[in-house]
Amino acid sequence: MPSRRDPLPLGFVFRSRAKEEKAPAAKAPATASKETRDPQAPKGRPTPKRSVAQSQRRSVANTPVTRKEAAKRQRDARRVQMERQRQALAGGDERYLPARDKGPVRKFARDFVDSRFHMAEFFLPLAVVILVLSMVRVGAVQSIALLLWLVVIILIVVDSAVTWVRLRKRLAERFAGESTRGAVAYALMRTLQMRRLRMPKPQVKRGEQP
Repeated sequence: MPSRRDPLPLGFVFRSRAKEEKAPAAKAPATASKETRDPQAPKGRPTPKRSVAQSQRRSVANTPVTRKEAAKRQRDARRVQMERQRQALAGGDERYLPARDKGPVRKFARDFVDSRFHMAEFFLPLAVVILVLSMVRVGAVQSIALLLWLVVIILIVVDSAVTWVRLRKRLAERFAGESTRGAVAYALMRTLQMRRLRMPKPQVKRGEQP
């Protein structure tokens, strides 16, 4: 007679199937928990690769802006530039000065003017005084006012001519072989301004050598 086999226990059959079904489910969370998540990544999604993240940042940076946003950026940039120029005009910072004031030649011309008294810088206050005198209904006073006009104009012309000659000579000595075009006219225009109103602000005292 063939040997009789003992039947397998029912608990063994059901236990093995239950373990096999639960094993993948138990491994899945462990595998997912090992993946680090980017704080900026959406919840429940793994951290994107570096190349993907960089491409996303590039796409955001290269996103075309509207006309309104572009105009706002231009206004902000212009405002920053004007503020830098204002501070440079007050402090003499060469990096942010306007183009007409930049360079060692223009700086020397400014220092040359600021180190001396010039008749042209007193033109405005003298003009006010002469104008007041000319309004007086007295013939002698009006004659004096007219004479003062002539004297002031002659003194300004003479002083400007002397400044022109001396500055051209100094520029030729200091900047031999370099272009000094427009520097003398630039200096003469500066003499017409009162010292306290000159921009850029004077960097030398009267009597100092530039």
